[in-house]
Amino acid sequence: MILSLLTPLSQASGTLVVTDAPGLPEGAAVAAPVSVVEALPAYGFTTAAYVVAAVLFILSLGGLSGQESAKRAIWYGIVGMALAVVATLLGPGLGNWWLTLVMLAIGGAIGWVIATRVQMTEMPQLIAAMHSLVGLAAVFVGLNAQLELGNVLRARASGIVDNFHGFAAVLAHKTAAEIAVLKVEVALGVFIGAVTFTGSIVAFGKLAGKMDGKPKKLPGGHWLNLGAAILSLLLLLAYLWGAGIWSLLLIAVIAGFIGWHLIMGIGGADMPVVVSMLNSYSGWAAAMIGFTLSNDLLIVTGALVGSSGAILSYIMCRAMNRSFISVILGGFGGEAGPAMEIEGEQVAIDAEGVAAALNEADSVIIVPGYGMAVAQAQQSVSELTRKLRAAGKEVRFAIHPVAGRLPGHMNVLLAEAKVPYDIVMEMDEINEDFPSTDVAIVIGSNDIVNPAAQEDPNSPIAGMPVLEVWKAKHVFVSKRGQGTGYSGIENPLFYKENTRMFYGDAKKSVDALLPLLD
Repeated sequence: MILSLLTPLSQASGTLVVTDAPGLPEGAAVAAPVSVVEALPAYGFTTAAYVVAAVLFILSLGGLSGQESAKRAIWYGIVGMALAVVATLLGPGLGNWWLTLVMLAIGGAIGWVIATRVQMTEMPQLIAAMHSLVGLAAVFVGLNAQLELGNVLRARASGIVDNFHGFAAVLAHKTAAEIAVLKVEVALGVFIGAVTFTGSIVAFGKLAGKMDGKPKKLPGGHWLNLGAAILSLLLLLAYLWGAGIWSLLLIAVIAGFIGWHLIMGIGGADMPVVVSMLNSYSGWAAAMIGFTLSNDLLIVTGALVGSSGAILSYIMCRAMNRSFISVILGGFGGEAGPAMEIEGEQVAIDAEGVAAALNEADSVIIVPGYGMAVAQAQQSVSELTRKLRAAGKEVRFAIHPVAGRLPGHMNVLLAEAKVPYDIVMEMDEINEDFPSTDVAIVIGSNDIVNPAAQEDPNSPIAGMPVLEVWKAKHVFVSKRGQGTGYSGIENPLFYKENTRMFYGDAKKSVDALLPLLD
């Protein structure tokens, strides 16, 4: 988004002699970009820098696919973005460079303060908030482009064609067909940006606990979304036929409603998929800005973010037995039929009982969840792992694709705590090993270990692959209290005969185990 604010709605001005442009007399002089000879060195540097930055962004995405290369991948991204910003600042036609530097300094300072104060447990909320800003930037850029286009068209009608500068100079020599294409790009950018903005705000509210995590939809929800989409299409046609900025404002309002309604209709258990999908939306919004501003790097970067986010969402949907289309349309995570009756009672256990079972066990699987993140227990869990392995026990971690509040949330926490990468396993790699495991420890997980996904066809999570911890010989669940998970679904695991509830703060509970281990 820095590039969208730095990229001039323009290039430096020069003079263009019009030979065939609608609304302009033959031979009219119009201010236009600088001459090819003057601009060549600057454009050459900017283009070369953009190519290098794009390669670095691709390497960054590739590196993030592995834990061991993730740190290097982040540096690729940082260097690529820094290079892109410097190239844009030094490129032709920036104008008001001092104002740009001031805005960069202010924005950078705000970002630095926020990033240093945010805890790791609040990272999902921060990401959702950043997505909302990308969407809002797309809306503002689109509206600003229309204002400039309106000024150019009015000047053409008045015969004033020699005072155009910047973006107006670029617009002044566009043909009617090119302007129509530009309008489509602007409208799409405003639409996708508004959906991303309001959807991300709702996601932020749900992730931060400021809004109810349960799915909520207005009566006739899907028909409302369809009607709003059709109305937006009609407004796009009106905009193409000459309607003013009011049509874009209406598109933004309607798209904002769609974004709000889509994410409100998605349940809390599916929020990691939502975060990934909003990431994709923000990428496409950035790409639309790139088309509007004719910025190749924004187009490439937006396409990378948009496509990678969509691919990640698709992979997660397959892992959760969800329909990818229903994710996009906000049609999943809703209410189901009446839940099945749960028999039995929850049996509590103290630290001595858990430690005794761990001392006797040969194999242990730990299932971390958002509760571990909230309690900031990852360091304690890492120490527990170290002591168990030192005693000759096999210890592994089982990571569900949607554990936590964003993709890879648990992997990040365990890497921060220096848990060896080779004992952190994905669900498909370890699910078959639970029957031969002595002890399974569930730390702050609920929905991802819920057997109702397999046993209750009326459950809201029916069909979702879960970690089959109940098949282990002993199951200990570290949990703050007797409440339900983030999705509000009761968990039959807690009532099974081989399950014991280890109540309390996850960090304090794990710390209590450490001195009791052999």
